[in-house]
Amino acid sequence: MLSKEEIEKIEVKKKEWEEKFLSKFVEKGETKEKFETPSGIPLKHVYSPDDIKSINYIEDLGFPGAPPFTRGVYPNMYRGRIWTMRQYGGFADAAKTNERFKYLISQGQKGLSIAFDLPTQMGYNSDDKICIGEVGRIGVTVNSLKDFEKIFEGISLDDVSTSMTINAPTAVILAMYIAVGENQGVKLEQLTGTVQNDILKEYVARGTYIFPPKPSLRLTADVVEYCSKYLPRFNSISISGYHMREAGCNAFQEIAFTLADGIAYVEEVIKRGIDIDDFASRLSFFFTTHNNFFEEIAKLRAARRLWSKLMKERFKAKNPESLRLRFHTQTAGVTLTAQQPQVNIIRVAVQALAAILGGTQSLHTCGADEALAIPTEESVKLSLRTQQVLAYETGVTDVVDPLGGSYYIEYLTNKLAEKALEYIEKIDHMGGITEAIEKAFIQQEIQNNAYREQLKIEEGENKVIGVNIFCTNEECKIDTFKYDQHAERRIINSLNELKAVRNENLVKENLNKLKKIAQSSENIMPIMIKTVKTYATIQEICDILREVFGEYESPQIF
Repeated sequence: MLSKEEIEKIEVKKKEWEEKFLSKFVEKGETKEKFETPSGIPLKHVYSPDDIKSINYIEDLGFPGAPPFTRGVYPNMYRGRIWTMRQYGGFADAAKTNERFKYLISQGQKGLSIAFDLPTQMGYNSDDKICIGEVGRIGVTVNSLKDFEKIFEGISLDDVSTSMTINAPTAVILAMYIAVGENQGVKLEQLTGTVQNDILKEYVARGTYIFPPKPSLRLTADVVEYCSKYLPRFNSISISGYHMREAGCNAFQEIAFTLADGIAYVEEVIKRGIDIDDFASRLSFFFTTHNNFFEEIAKLRAARRLWSKLMKERFKAKNPESLRLRFHTQTAGVTLTAQQPQVNIIRVAVQALAAILGGTQSLHTCGADEALAIPTEESVKLSLRTQQVLAYETGVTDVVDPLGGSYYIEYLTNKLAEKALEYIEKIDHMGGITEAIEKAFIQQEIQNNAYREQLKIEEGENKVIGVNIFCTNEECKIDTFKYDQHAERRIINSLNELKAVRNENLVKENLNKLKKIAQSSENIMPIMIKTVKTYATIQEICDILREVFGEYESPQIF
């Protein structure tokens, strides 16, 4: 960005400074033997224009709201609209979750984010023997449309944006959401929100898959195609690096694996003859932010730049909105500690600030008590207040990309983009992300990095307050969430009551139709919507799909 002559002068002056000033202080010793980011990028003492001399301002940075979107996806960012504040919520039965959602809305939250229990995520009813002890534990139970109706009772779907963390049974859950909206008189084009619908990362990081990759990709594409035609304001997928990072990958791996998943989804939809510009603008992404403040900010900027160039150069997208990487961010649950849990408040605030300075479109801030249990109502409120303080009291929303131009930030952005692109090219050479997953390459890379990071903690190289430094023997004295021990029986009773009153013939008729559509190449969403309206349960529907598609078994990795 400076002339060659100016860069050369700076390099000469820098060497003089290193010899005359810096060397004397380095000789006295420094706080660490080596300085590097958590991703292993070596760090200098100071950065200057010569470290970013390869940057082409127009091609690599540009301006906010224009390709390559490094500096933000909208021209005026938070000056025009504050990010959507979401708090992940859901536990026990639909009534309890409805209470929590109404409380969050009363506290100023505009976006709901639903956590489903494990049986729901795996496509099982609460009364299946395999589900004993898991019903309503880590999220809300959804056995049928009846539960969804209760979750949103008194909450108008044209007033809130709803994010749903669901993958294998996405088509079922989205169909229920559409049916609830229809019952409320909300038109399809008015519905706003996101379904995660990112099945590929389940095979490598999270494990809530049901079907093999090929039919799973078909279901994902069905949802994307349907939303592109009928739900223009709805994000049909949230391509998620968050869970891979939680499982142990580093920052540039998070970028690479996430965008590689995105490439696979785009290719799957394009195979259907759908133009890239007819659906790409509603693709969304999901990242995390960890404690290394500057690397996390640079990571989000690098991801935007890479995706913009991939969409333009690889997929020949012409609409600038197709090049725009919009994303949700969640602070890093894996960094929270059960020891001295109040310290988590500080971690979450720093991570949230990194997400904001990185240009997130929506944000979830973890509760300080999440290493111990589901967050309490008080913990959730404090997490929301953290976002509100950052939004309204700090001034960080006043300028777009306020760290843009920092020699250090731009250097890190470049490095992370380069390293992520190397991984993407390696995955391409393997035949794409599905091939890389089937060869267990992604799984092994995540596992290896997780192991290295754990060793660093155990050996004291990575400092974690309360774990290997500044530890105390004080007893943890905070109130934690208490699970309702009667919830499971209450949920199962409600399911039995539903089965006793619904029209069984109509249920069976639509399940048979669903099976025929699943066996064809026809989009499954229209029949799915009709089927859930009969109050067919999630397991009845998923069992039909299991019969047609089979079930996936993960390869063993040692």
